[in-house]
Amino acid sequence: MVCGMSSSNAFKLPVKNGVGPSRVGIPAKTSLHAIDFLTQKFSAIAREVWLQRFEAGEILSAEGRALLPLDSLLNETHLHYYRSILNEAKLPFKATVIFQDDYLVVADKPHFMPVTPGGRYVQQSLLVQLKRQLNLPELSPVHRIDRETAGLVLFSVRAQDRNAYQEMFRLRQVDKTYEAIAGAPETSHLNLKFPLVHRSMMEEDSQFFRMHEVAAKQLKSEGEFNSETWIDCVEKFVSNTASANQCETQSISLARYLLKPLTGQRHQLRVHMNSLGLPLINDQFYPQVMKHANEHDDFNVPLQLLAQTIAFKDPLTGSSRSFTSSRQLNTSR
Repeated sequence: MVCGMSSSNAFKLPVKNGVGPSRVGIPAKTSLHAIDFLTQKFSAIAREVWLQRFEAGEILSAEGRALLPLDSLLNETHLHYYRSILNEAKLPFKATVIFQDDYLVVADKPHFMPVTPGGRYVQQSLLVQLKRQLNLPELSPVHRIDRETAGLVLFSVRAQDRNAYQEMFRLRQVDKTYEAIAGAPETSHLNLKFPLVHRSMMEEDSQFFRMHEVAAKQLKSEGEFNSETWIDCVEKFVSNTASANQCETQSISLARYLLKPLTGQRHQLRVHMNSLGLPLINDQFYPQVMKHANEHDDFNVPLQLLAQTIAFKDPLTGSSRSFTSSRQLNTSR
């Protein structure tokens, strides 16, 4: 009897230069050739770039067969391609690996570095750098933090273990602490008493890269929420910064906060602090957009948010794990 190949034994497409293949679906009964489909689907990428990828054998059928530009896609359900960016800018800093065993890698990420390939960065993303540095082709992030945020990120070494680690986050079995710098409590329009717990219903904003809180009157039921953060003010201080004309200094009342996200909505900590009238220092999205996606970063003004500690019971080894970032927020005092 001839048996079909099980999913566990199915072929795996190779990782090339630290980058795994991306997948794109193909419409049924398409009459387009492979090159025409890709240039229409991804119009921001020049036809010449796709031709170079075909020549390098980086455009593959669903079964992993290298395609030619004029191959028909009529009988294909999807294809694979390898992301790359022409003349990709290099970030002037590196992440630090603070722990590694057979199952887990923990990295301490600098500000401005994306966890996974996206936007202007592929080779400079944390995931691709670690795959190449550690020679771990199956490495995958267990959770994410914003590109603008510095601090701890967990990675699963083996593909078969990833779900076990992600389940910890889904079941809220991970204790995470962030550090942030924002205006002192008295700078808020609210009469805030710390520590406090902030809850709200969050959803994607009309600007796709932002999130916002849903107004109470728009909620289906009173008290409905999908985001929750514990926040405490642990230190107040005054920062002396240059004024707009650079000829004199001005004093700003700031504070250091500890934040424990109890849920994991995108931009949750940034949105919650902004809602409290305490937007994080150097936040380019909240309360208003200061920098658009195609603008270059100013590495001298990082978002003052740090994924500082993470602790959990390892689901594979049963060991208690606790990690602390060595990075520090650098607002001058």
